[in-house]
Amino acid sequence: MRTLVIGIGNMTMGLAAGIYFERHRHFSLDAATPVIPSPDVAVPPIIEPSSKPVDNKLARVGTIMRHGYPSFDSLRTFDNFVLSYDRRLRAAGWVFEHLTPDSVTYNPEINRQKCDFFEDKAIHPFFRAKNDDFKGSGYDRGHLAAAGNHRLSQAHCAQTFVLSNISPQVGRGFNRNVWNRLERYVRFRARRSKNLWSCTGPLYLPRFENGKKYIKYEVIGESDISVPTHFFKVILVENKDGSFELESFVIQNRAMDDNITLEAFHVPLESIERAAGFLIFDKVKSIKSVNEKKHIQTFLKKECQKN
Repeated sequence: MRTLVIGIGNMTMGLAAGIYFERHRHFSLDAATPVIPSPDVAVPPIIEPSSKPVDNKLARVGTIMRHGYPSFDSLRTFDNFVLSYDRRLRAAGWVFEHLTPDSVTYNPEINRQKCDFFEDKAIHPFFRAKNDDFKGSGYDRGHLAAAGNHRLSQAHCAQTFVLSNISPQVGRGFNRNVWNRLERYVRFRARRSKNLWSCTGPLYLPRFENGKKYIKYEVIGESDISVPTHFFKVILVENKDGSFELESFVIQNRAMDDNITLEAFHVPLESIERAAGFLIFDKVKSIKSVNEKKHIQTFLKKECQKN
C-alpha cells in the first residue's frame, strides 16, 4: 500500500530541472510566449490568451506534475498539460493533465472546429512531426491530452492540437470508438472528483514470432513517425474526502468490437511502468482500493440515458 507522501524537495528539484531544460535548449517555444533564437525557424500561429485568468505558468506546471515526473526528456509545458517528447520516435512518451469539474464541464463558447493541427516549432525540424506525415497514412491524428478535457478557454483547447500531443491511431474501431469512450469516462470521473490527474502515452509491446519475441511497429510519413502498438492511460482521482483512487488501462491500437467494456482493458499499474520504462504517480504512497466495475457501470448507465 502506498502512504501519501509528497516529496517537496524532489518536486522542487524536478520542477526546476524541467524549467531549466525549457530555457536552455536550442529550440525553446512557450505556447503563449515564443522565444526562438534561430532566425530560420518559423513561429507557429499565436494562440489568443484565455478570456479567464490563467495561473502563473510555473505554479500551473507544479500542480499538473504534483505527483512526480516520470522523466525529464524534452519537456514541453503548455497552459494546461505537460508532455515529454521522444525525438527518436517522433512522438510524446507521456502526457500529463490535471482536470477538475470546471475544466471538463461543457462550454458552448469552445469550438474545436476552429482548431487546426500545427507543428511544434520548439522541436528541431529533424525530429518534428508534420501534418503531411499523416496524409494518406490511414491513421487518425489521435490526441493524447484530449481536446474535450480542456474547456476553460479556446486557447486551452487549441493547444491540444499541437502535433507533439498527437499520435497515429487507428480511426474506426479505436480512436473514434473505444478510445473516445475511455476519454469520456475520464471526464465522467473528473466531474465527480475534487481533482483528477491523467497520464497518457504510447506503448510498443513485443509479440512472439517463431518462438522469439520481437517489437515491431510501423512508421509513417517522411518524418518516420512511429505507430504505437498500444496506448495506456492512468488516472489518479482525488475524491472529495481527500482519498486517492487509481485506474490504469492499456488498449491495443487496432479496430475492435465496440461492445467490449472498459473493464476488459484494466491492467496493473506496474505492467505499464515496466513496459513504458518510467514510474507513474510515484510520489503518491497511499491509494484507496477502487471499485472500477462500479464506476464503469455507473458511467454506462449515464451514457445510455443520453442515448
